[in-house]
Amino acid sequence: MVVADTIAKTIVKGPDGPYLLVFSAIALIATAGFHTWWARRHSHAPPSTTTAAAGLAAASGSDGRTAETLLWRMRTTVDDAPGSLAALCTVLARLGVDILTLQTHPLTDGTVDEFLLRAPDSLSADNLAREIEAAGGRDTWTERADAHDLVDTPTRVLGLAARTALDAAELPLALRQLLGRCTLHSVPAVSLTGRPTGEQAPVEGVLEETVMKLRDPSGGTLLIERPYPPFTPTEFARARALVELDARLGPRVPRSQDVLTLPEGNEITVRRADQRDRAAALSMHGRCSTRTLGLRYHGPVGDADRYLDHLLSPRFGRTLAVQTASGRLVALGHLLWDGDETEVALLVEDDWQRRGIGSELLGRLVAMAEEAGCESVYAVTQASNTGMVAAMRALNLPLDYQIEEGTLVITARLASAPRRSEQPQQARQSER
Repeated sequence: MVVADTIAKTIVKGPDGPYLLVFSAIALIATAGFHTWWARRHSHAPPSTTTAAAGLAAASGSDGRTAETLLWRMRTTVDDAPGSLAALCTVLARLGVDILTLQTHPLTDGTVDEFLLRAPDSLSADNLAREIEAAGGRDTWTERADAHDLVDTPTRVLGLAARTALDAAELPLALRQLLGRCTLHSVPAVSLTGRPTGEQAPVEGVLEETVMKLRDPSGGTLLIERPYPPFTPTEFARARALVELDARLGPRVPRSQDVLTLPEGNEITVRRADQRDRAAALSMHGRCSTRTLGLRYHGPVGDADRYLDHLLSPRFGRTLAVQTASGRLVALGHLLWDGDETEVALLVEDDWQRRGIGSELLGRLVAMAEEAGCESVYAVTQASNTGMVAAMRALNLPLDYQIEEGTLVITARLASAPRRSEQPQQARQSER
């Protein structure tokens, strides 16, 4: 009920009125397609008691104790005919495999059945796939699962919709969680030089086996790819509904902010930022020295302003801004989704450097990355940028260094919780 209440409140506050937003949310939930195996329209009979008992014995040790088990996700395609699913269930029962959940994805030439299974750890993926294909399955795919996959599909989709409704930067993460292991790229309609890229997906989107193309509400195309298995029409419908919900709600960022006290007593505010902060960010660029901009952007300083639309877009990540008591923007921190990897980047105005602002921003960005499920983050800088190197070391995380022609890439593995710097100290929290 908490998730549903959150969505309801967000829907009521939407700029396009409640009815369109309710339609989008309902469409997203309706495409969840969660079915237990006995709810299929075919007259499949459950496995016999004898077969089920044999399967239970196979999953138990000789002393009667339950053997170690593993969670698997499995997809296989079967003919759309009575008895096809029953044959698979019989095999799974014989192998001592428990079916935890099942989703069905109808196709024109069959049905894709997606299982979450608990299987004995002695059963290998190859043997499982071989037995399933012998029972009539084809194009079988298996992958290890974890406890997060135990959440039923409607609940998981509702949670993703709620997160997306609260924060536009959540859409890329929500799509990845919705579709499993995949790579998402946002291809803008206009390049950094102002030229049209020619990338604009049709309104209805495009599904091509392992590739989805969806129209990005902020312009351009969302390109979603994975090597295997192919996307199903059901997955395509879910993704399209999630993107439609994002489009209906428009630009949005969480409105919380933290007021911190610097060592010398000055107060600063740390908050989320987006493209509406572009003018303030441009003004900060104008106050930064050539050296500071060069350390941040690693290229011609004159091109720095062109990057702001990209950096502030929620499609490419999350941005934190630091502003003074007078409202002047003095620092930006970016967490950028780079395919399967995640980059962190900082820019602090010259007069506000060496006060702990960069370390504070970096700690918060790394905490965001860990919350988003990232395995590591990397920073690209110059070997002479001692401030960034020191900030990365202060995270107390395992670091890898790569240097080539003066460019230094520092990768932090998020194996443990990141630690923020002790300064500046947090004085109080407020909400606009």
